Amino acid sequence: MKETVGNFLLRRLEEAGVRHIFGVPGDYNLELLQQLEDRGSPSWVGNCNELNGSYAADGYARINGLGALIVTNGVGALSAINGIAGAYCEHVPVVCICGTIPARAVQRGDLMHHTLADREKGNFYRAFAEVTTAQAVLSVENAAAEIDRLIQTAWRRKLPVYMELPSDLACLEIEVPERPLDLTMPASDPERLEACTTMILDRVGAAKSPAFLLDLDADRFGLSQSIAELANRFQMQVATLSTSKGVFPETSPLFAGGYAGIASTPETREAVEKSDCLIAIGYRRVELVSGFFTDELPPTTIYLNADSVADGEHDFQGVQLEELMDSLVRSSQSVPRKEPAPAEAPSRAAAGAPSDGALTQAGYWKAMQGFLRPGDVILVEDGTSIVGAGALDLPEGCTYISQAVWGSIGYTVGALLGAMLAAPDRRHILFVGEGSFQLTAQELSTILRHGLKPFIFLINNGGYTVERTILGKDAAYNDVANWRYSDLPKVFRRDSKAETYVVETVDELDDVLGAEHVDLVFVESVMDKHDAPIDVIRGGHAFANSDYGPRGPQFAPDAQVPLPS
Repeated sequence: MKETVGNFLLRRLEEAGVRHIFGVPGDYNLELLQQLEDRGSPSWVGNCNELNGSYAADGYARINGLGALIVTNGVGALSAINGIAGAYCEHVPVVCICGTIPARAVQRGDLMHHTLADREKGNFYRAFAEVTTAQAVLSVENAAAEIDRLIQTAWRRKLPVYMELPSDLACLEIEVPERPLDLTMPASDPERLEACTTMILDRVGAAKSPAFLLDLDADRFGLSQSIAELANRFQMQVATLSTSKGVFPETSPLFAGGYAGIASTPETREAVEKSDCLIAIGYRRVELVSGFFTDELPPTTIYLNADSVADGEHDFQGVQLEELMDSLVRSSQSVPRKEPAPAEAPSRAAAGAPSDGALTQAGYWKAMQGFLRPGDVILVEDGTSIVGAGALDLPEGCTYISQAVWGSIGYTVGALLGAMLAAPDRRHILFVGEGSFQLTAQELSTILRHGLKPFIFLINNGGYTVERTILGKDAAYNDVANWRYSDLPKVFRRDSKAETYVVETVDELDDVLGAEHVDLVFVESVMDKHDAPIDVIRGGHAFANSDYGPRGPQFAPDAQVPLPS
């Protein structure tokens, strides 16, 4: 059949499950956006800037399975590249579509706006090649094949891709396949799949203390159900990294807690480090996630990656992760279930202690523990919030979204928009600090424009708390302007019906949490600038020692927020 390049691209995105597209209009992408307008689907979600749009597409993809972003050449692409790099680091499938200068301008060597005035040498394409898993410049000759290749690659590999669509090609008709887009994973090598399945089940069956350790690929490849089935059948304890919190039910007696090397509880370290058959899914030894490289995984650990498995003795290439987990579940059906041990699950520290009077971090997170409900989508900003919320015990069915490795502050405000559009029937809660919020605050206007009603909990404690624990306890460079945060919903939407609050005591916060709410809820919680969860302070000191070494400025008097005496 014949179809324009633009309409074929939009049809393929729809077939891949994309119902919303994020981005910012620019003259090089308007032809594509007009086709989107004429089609009526997917829905266009205009963002305040391309960075926010990339964050929104990332948050959307984490729940929906695939996200899409449309930007314009140069200025739009470079604005979005930070968010796309974050998606690459965090294994999130986003299709970034850049409307570029006309193909005829490239052929003639014309100097065009939104370029470096260098006769188009592919600068931006090369930049995106560093932060995406596949790229293409579309033409009438390759568009049908390359559109399919890039969308399939993003979906299969759980990584972002980048395509450039010259502005004078979107409306041209080409021959395209009529059949729907094929969204199936490539098959594993059958012999290696069978051998790998046998090896793992033999190891698990013979083990006295088998366990799982989950990194973010356990979520990206949708393995929660198969992990739970295997854990229950073999009575395997399951520990999660900060990147995979909530992937395994934290209410389960098999949940061993969050693992971060020496920062873990003794019970969690025992479950992971003393396991005689530890299965680590997608494990990446990043300094922050591994407790600054204090992790001690057993030498016999079985590492399951996207398309390979290794355990020190065996190395299986061409084994696809999803297919392997399905094979393990199927093949284990004939194995009798192990009976649960009579001992209770390891106890985990409470989120915080009660606090009277002025609102503190301890009282704040204690109150939030009681506020969570089953099925919530919880977005947690890097910094104080990711540590405070990381200690919460999640109810059944919660989704936890953070950017634990890339750590670009401001990420969650845009991601909240994307997550809400991907799962509009669930309750969404954002935990964010005012320093991070200031980077992307304008995206609150898009959330209001689309009538979305999340809970936004903002900590106002006078600046960058994490940085104060690293260096500059009272330095001006860690201060931010003190906005009237609770007034912003009315600024961003004149007829806003948002419910806004400023709380300074535990009782005031409890009153807000216990009330009935029907609209967007924005809560500004005022705290002392030096108050931080103990793990934030420990982590800040570890960052300083790692970053600056034994003769660094952190050892000067009063240079850091100190550990409590």
